[in-house]
Amino acid sequence: MPPGDGWAAATASPRSTTHTVVIDSLRFDPQVLRVKAGDTIVWVNHDPFPHTVTAEGKSFDSHEIAPGQSWKYTARKAGEFAYACMLHPTMKATLRVE
Repeated sequence: MPPGDGWAAATASPRSTTHTVVIDSLRFDPQVLRVKAGDTIVWVNHDPFPHTVTAEGKSFDSHEIAPGQSWKYTARKAGEFAYACMLHPTMKATLRVE
């Protein structure tokens, strides 16, 4: 098909969004985040010590995120994913992927 006939617009994939979760004062903020499949989530560690972002069943796992550093994950599968910091188990949150 020649350029300009609408073909590219008709087949273009939907845009993904980047969401940020702040890690501060031993909390994930927001504690519940709703995203769409294909969206990227960035966790930013504002605490003076490391944290992890580890889903139950380890469907995703950041390993240690150093102070001032971040980790990103692209949600590919729909569902509800509870996650926690393995170094500070009282830190819990939920990622809901549509």
